Amino acid sequence: MREILSSGRYTQIPQLTSSRPMNIQESFDLVPPDCSGERRALLIGINYIGQQGELSGCHNDVMNIKEYIIDVHGFPEENITILLDDGEHRDPTRENILDAYKALVSASKAGDACFCHYSGHGGKLRDDDGDEADGYDETLVPLDYQRAGQIRDDDIFNTLIGPMPKGVTLTCIMDCCHSGTVLELPYVFKADGTDIRSKTMMMNQGFNSSKFFFGDTFNQLIGESRNGFSTPPRRSSNGRKVASSPSTPTTNSSACDDDLGDDAVTMVSI
Repeated sequence: MREILSSGRYTQIPQLTSSRPMNIQESFDLVPPDCSGERRALLIGINYIGQQGELSGCHNDVMNIKEYIIDVHGFPEENITILLDDGEHRDPTRENILDAYKALVSASKAGDACFCHYSGHGGKLRDDDGDEADGYDETLVPLDYQRAGQIRDDDIFNTLIGPMPKGVTLTCIMDCCHSGTVLELPYVFKADGTDIRSKTMMMNQGFNSSKFFFGDTFNQLIGESRNGFSTPPRRSSNGRKVASSPSTPTTNSSACDDDLGDDAVTMVSI
């Protein structure tokens, strides 16, 4: 980075800040070492051009992420779906976003690695089914939210998380407000150094375990529980705590906690 800045005659000195000590030499992989299948990605960026609350950097976020996952993590460009409100790509409407999630699930199979990125507005709506401890659903705000409505965390779970085939590794980055538990995952790791959740992975107190009890996911739980399957947190080779999953190993890195609109980073894994 210093060489790149110097070649452009920039004088900035690149710096990295974090809420806790970290080893920048430690590798980070979106794809597990034993991945035997395809790599697929869905990237969504919404600037809400011409609307109240217009943003300016979400398209750039998507293009930067696209370059990163191709160059660093080996995702083939033909396996990357992009939704942008730029007049060139498919619009990130409510229907198109949910359809894209469904298409990703339909195309995926055991051994695949999937990556989802969302850059846009996030919000909160009054919980409409009684499954939220704080009384609110976290939401994504699609391009046509004024007409079609927002995308609730329940919609995302029921469309993307719950139906994802067993054995697929799914990583998500939700770069929006109120996104700490927008995927409705059972474990929470909050990397801000303020409480016990910054030292270990904790159960998400608002998690509704009944979400798992439908269709194939229910059958997997029943079959694996009979074989002594359990889901306690385990440790990876570098000592970090991760969580076992009855179906799909899923990690969500969120830009904000559920009740915040700033850059408090919350990690949620299952």
